[in-house]
Amino acid sequence: MTLVNVTKTINKAKKLLEKEKGVSPVLESVCESLLTIVSLLVDRQKTNSSNSSLPPSLDPNRKKKSRSKSDKKPGGQPGRTGTTLEPVSNPDKIIPLKVHKDQLPEGQYKEVGYEARQVIEIEISRVVTEYRAQVLEDGLGNRHTAPFPSAITRPIQYGQSVKSHAVYLSQFQLLPYDRLRDYFASELKIPVSAGSLFNFNQEAYEKLEGFETLVKEKLCNAPLLHTDETGINVNGKRKWLHTASNRLWTHLFPHEKRGTDATNETGILPKFRGVMVHDNWAPYYTYEACTHALCNAHHLRELEGVILRENFKWAKRMQDLLKKMNEAVNETENDKLAKESAAAFREQYKKILEDGDVETPPPKSPTGRKKRGRLKKTKSRNLLERMRHREKDILRFLDVSYVPFTNNLGENDIRMTKVQQKISGCFKAMGGANIFCRTRSYLLSARKHGILPTDALTTLFKGALPEVFYEPSKQAE
Repeated sequence: MTLVNVTKTINKAKKLLEKEKGVSPVLESVCESLLTIVSLLVDRQKTNSSNSSLPPSLDPNRKKKSRSKSDKKPGGQPGRTGTTLEPVSNPDKIIPLKVHKDQLPEGQYKEVGYEARQVIEIEISRVVTEYRAQVLEDGLGNRHTAPFPSAITRPIQYGQSVKSHAVYLSQFQLLPYDRLRDYFASELKIPVSAGSLFNFNQEAYEKLEGFETLVKEKLCNAPLLHTDETGINVNGKRKWLHTASNRLWTHLFPHEKRGTDATNETGILPKFRGVMVHDNWAPYYTYEACTHALCNAHHLRELEGVILRENFKWAKRMQDLLKKMNEAVNETENDKLAKESAAAFREQYKKILEDGDVETPPPKSPTGRKKRGRLKKTKSRNLLERMRHREKDILRFLDVSYVPFTNNLGENDIRMTKVQQKISGCFKAMGGANIFCRTRSYLLSARKHGILPTDALTTLFKGALPEVFYEPSKQAE
């Protein structure tokens, strides 16, 4: 199938229309409207998450990419370090198996050892611990009762493990309250109401107030920060979830607004002085005290869109160059290119943009009637000008070893929010969004420190935070 450059075809039609002096103003206006509609329809048909900034959730009729055939044989490849299930040294149960001597040939036998095989099972059960405080009575009838542990305040109550397990499944595995109630009742024989599940989450949220302060302090002083935002549904209304994160810490924050009012309120970005990685959203550039680096995954997708729509050569060359730069950086020992190599890449970058000016020239004022306002630019022209204007931020990964090629880390931290929204539909109130964000921030940060989520929650319900959070260490990049 022959690729048609829609932009060039439409521009050619407009020029032919301008040359026709006998065309009535009404017909000219109708033709211009039809050409605009054609352009919009073509863009809409071809635009998806692989060639634009649209999220995958908006892709129409998403299809899985077919994997290309490989010459490699199935299974592990030569040189691969495999993993296998290893036996444990202290099994919980041992079942001895005796040889049936009546099935053996006649003779004398002695025991010389055993051959062991292990089977790993899972046992889900309720454990009820009863505390019996001794009661003594003196000769005068006065009774003296042994004190209960400070955490035991009622005749019967849920323990820390129940709370930790419930919060983990609710806030990390994203199970709705009704499914959690069914799980606890059917599998664990523990009746837990939706109100109790909410109270567990609320208690975790309140106990994490100190963590909220700690994570903000750590991120403010970090050399690198990933930022992103996404829309969330709160009681049927559009709200926003903001994130700031790095390799060790994650902070999620819900807000009524998307712009700088929200990011200022978190208190992280106004104090940050390192390198901020983001997707070129304009409000991030209002923070001038820090250095900026742009996500090149977005540029690769947008260049793909230009290639599909208009088949411009400069876009394909730029796409290949960015990939080549990333490969070159990844092959270096410290993820930093030599100055000569970086300079050579920059020259190629500028040359491609200069060639792009020929293929994608800026719009010209039409002859005859003058239109008000700025001349409308095509998407490809806007992208070209942005890549020229933001060259330093786009190519910062060439020079700074800890600056990544993409903003994938920040996007990954908020990706499961979309899953939560699909499962539950929305947050019923802003309070639920606050609980989700603070609790998930804690669990993601714990996992980045090598702590299991359930262990982190058990520590939290004991009234503490993991000790590793306070250990002096190199700031996360």
